[in-house]
Amino acid sequence: MDNVTHSLVGALLGQMGLKRKTGLAMPTLIIAANIPDIDAGCTVLGTVSLALRRGITHGPIAMLVLPLLLTGAMIWYDRWQTRRGKRPADRLPLRPGWLLALAYLGCLSHPLFDWMNSYGVRLLEPFSHRWFYGDALFIVDPWLLAMLIAGVWHSRKRDKVGRRDWRRPAATAFAGIVAYLALNLGISAQAAAQARDLVPGIRMVVANPTPLTFWRREVLVRTDSAYGSYESEPFLALKARTPFRPIGMSDPRIAVRAVHSPEAQAFLFWSRMPLAEVQGETIVLGDQRFSGITAGNFRVELKP
Repeated sequence: MDNVTHSLVGALLGQMGLKRKTGLAMPTLIIAANIPDIDAGCTVLGTVSLALRRGITHGPIAMLVLPLLLTGAMIWYDRWQTRRGKRPADRLPLRPGWLLALAYLGCLSHPLFDWMNSYGVRLLEPFSHRWFYGDALFIVDPWLLAMLIAGVWHSRKRDKVGRRDWRRPAATAFAGIVAYLALNLGISAQAAAQARDLVPGIRMVVANPTPLTFWRREVLVRTDSAYGSYESEPFLALKARTPFRPIGMSDPRIAVRAVHSPEAQAFLFWSRMPLAEVQGETIVLGDQRFSGITAGNFRVELKP
């Protein structure tokens, strides 16, 4: 998910009451909810970064180590401010046990929400390179953002005026988000099941979420040699969206040329639904999940 969403998840957890457990609880939750994305710096490498993102910093070793490092940094920061006489007088005393628990909670929320979309996350890296996909949310979900913002804003507003029920808006938003995630997982599962019943010889199906219209799915299907797509809405029959076309990945030139292309190797490692199209002497690799307006960011040219 986008980092605004991750930050708001951390803030919502804080507004549910966890921010009162220890000093620096809120910044710890928000930073922890984002810290696995320290691998974002590799995007300067361009296409090669596809093999590096959502990997080691989202895996079990990182989930164990990153919260420890963050907790240590927060304790150091609090002591540094104390020595300089700049520690805020209204800050709660630091409770290292709670601080560590919140760091783990925030950090673990990150791969959970990343898993919810079809981009994928390598949850077991470095022990396994396998990608995991939830196929339930678009990578930037405005409905999820709206619930997070409403929960955090109303909770903070009540807290500022001293209302005793200041946690309730955040808790209500949390319950709504859990229901929303479950609903979207169900919608995707139902759409995928429809496609499997409809398309003979199907080898892969992805019920890709769409922006804004969360109840709709772009259902991407593949047989051994062809790919196509359908539009899906709950309780309605699938509608053909694009005709079936050759996948093109059986071209022997792809493997030969990819040996000399780090970009192609990274792309093929990342790609869940690779496609190949011959354009003159050039072979263009793409991914069926990202064939619309984002296609330019997810394509590699293999030249002779």
